[in-house]
Amino acid sequence: MMNFLKYTEYLYLIVAFISLYKVFTLWEIDREGTYIFIFFAIVSAGMFLFRRNYRKKFDQRKKDN
Repeated sequence: MMNFLKYTEYLYLIVAFISLYKVFTLWEIDREGTYIFIFFAIVSAGMFLFRRNYRKKFDQRKKDN
């Protein structure tokens, strides 16, 4: 189960990169529509960092016990 959770972290990172790509491609066409993709990119990157930090703490706690 933990191996699966290790890979789901990177799904957040993929969503962030896809959102940033959409921002760069749509910025000149529809600037107001890109703000939602900026929000998705920030939230996805934050979730990646949060999940990664939480997993490392969990692994360290598991190793100590």
